[in-house]
Amino acid sequence: MAAQIADNATVHPDAIIEDEIHIGPYSVIGPNVRVGRGTHIANNVTLKGTVILGEDNEIHPNVVIGGEPQDLSYRGTDTRVEIGHFNTLREGVTINRASEKEDGVTKLGDHNYLMAGAHVAHDCKLGNHIVMANATMLGGHVHIHDYASLSGSVGVHHFATIGSYSFVSGLARVLHDVPPYMLVEGSPARPRCINIVALKRNEFPSDVINALAEAHRLIYRAKVGLDHAREILRGNEMLVPQVNHLLHFIQGQQEGKHGRSREAVRRAA
Repeated sequence: MAAQIADNATVHPDAIIEDEIHIGPYSVIGPNVRVGRGTHIANNVTLKGTVILGEDNEIHPNVVIGGEPQDLSYRGTDTRVEIGHFNTLREGVTINRASEKEDGVTKLGDHNYLMAGAHVAHDCKLGNHIVMANATMLGGHVHIHDYASLSGSVGVHHFATIGSYSFVSGLARVLHDVPPYMLVEGSPARPRCINIVALKRNEFPSDVINALAEAHRLIYRAKVGLDHAREILRGNEMLVPQVNHLLHFIQGQQEGKHGRSREAVRRAA
């Protein structure tokens, strides 16, 4: 089926629009945009700059993708936004194209759900199956790993990393990296417990959940230190791959400035 484009939408003739696409009234599609098959673009959507939008995405009204990075050092180079497949971007989501300070790409993977008013700044990298609730804001160069969830009105500092299967509570101020499998809350956000809901929902085995819970207790409550925690967990036969991943993540976080492992990238930029 050919693309269905509203008469009062503005689609540049150089834009690449594949089949089975719907573009609603008053939407504006720029010349360097590619939209994949099966994507539905509602009314009043703007795609500008260089944007690659995959298949079967659902783009709601007033979304803006590809706007200039909100970075005073940006000098207009041809950076871009790449978005995968099966994503839902609700009303008023904004995703800015990258600056020149890393690889020139702001990237969103597959099967993500960004709720109304969420903002993804320049140079951010988001994986797959991520949920961002209403009015959550990512600073530049933030990385979010698969299956992470951020509640409403969360603010994430530049160059922070949010680990897989983690949960960030509403109104949290994320100044430091968020370890995988953890639930964090507060201002600044701190790990409070393991994200038991996500672990059970994604069918983590009970022995893995118990090992992660013990790792959290040792590191954040008993505060025995990473090396000692690792030895205790090994002695209790709890040093499963997920715990190793957690410990490696925290090690990188502690080696980074201000609790952010990627601050070295910031200093090099």
